[in-house]
Amino acid sequence: MSIHSELIPRVTVEGAVYPSLKGKGVLITGGGSGIGASLVEHFCTQGARVGFIELNSDTADETARRIGAATGNPPHHEAVDLRDIGALRTAISSLSERIGPVRVLVNNAGNDDRMPLENVTPEYWDERFQTNLRHQFFAAQAVIGDMARAGGGSIINMGSISWMRGAAGLIFYTTAKSAVMGMTKSLAREVGERNIRVNSIAPGWVLTERQVERAKRIYHGKFAEYLEVQCLKEHLLPPDIARMALWLAADDSRLVTAQTFIVDAGVV
Repeated sequence: MSIHSELIPRVTVEGAVYPSLKGKGVLITGGGSGIGASLVEHFCTQGARVGFIELNSDTADETARRIGAATGNPPHHEAVDLRDIGALRTAISSLSERIGPVRVLVNNAGNDDRMPLENVTPEYWDERFQTNLRHQFFAAQAVIGDMARAGGGSIINMGSISWMRGAAGLIFYTTAKSAVMGMTKSLAREVGERNIRVNSIAPGWVLTERQVERAKRIYHGKFAEYLEVQCLKEHLLPPDIARMALWLAADDSRLVTAQTFIVDAGVV
């Protein structure tokens, strides 16, 4: 049984239309599944020229096929390990040739796997930062030139409320995600004169298929317990995050920068 039929009604991609996004080049990292796939679908629905990066080539192919069929606006994609900065730069260059200059970058990719404190090695710590933070900076670095030459753009970094809550079992993740806020504010200051806006989104617990399967396997009671700490008693879904990203990408938020937007139904 899917998460939508078991726990909550399905949220469709219907919503506000942003004319300023039509035809605009949008690059999304980690776009093959979960929040990333919802981002790809929402931007394609707006008529943007979308490219996404995904680690697994089969997942990328299937997501692109599905979204293309659903929206009539098939996204382009590259299969890349974002920990390889050289490969990331090459993928961004390749996608830019197909979608035009990148005017919107959504740094979505990340991984919140857990590990006991005692088992964390220096090598694992460094790898988690490569997975959850480093690529965000280098993806931004790779697109700011095109953004500036095109007249400006919007960079959206994906953070998390996990560090605000002091979540246990993933210190390497919460440390990296807390750094996203600082990076966002400094980057916004540095590129503002080029008409580039930089903001971040800090989601709460979003019920992607991956998150639901893990919660069912480890502790099914988490669903009810998490609702208790939310002000709004409805589970977050990927479209709830995607809709915030649409607004931050569109001209409607043209003077909004250096901010972190918490989308968590009122947890923190």
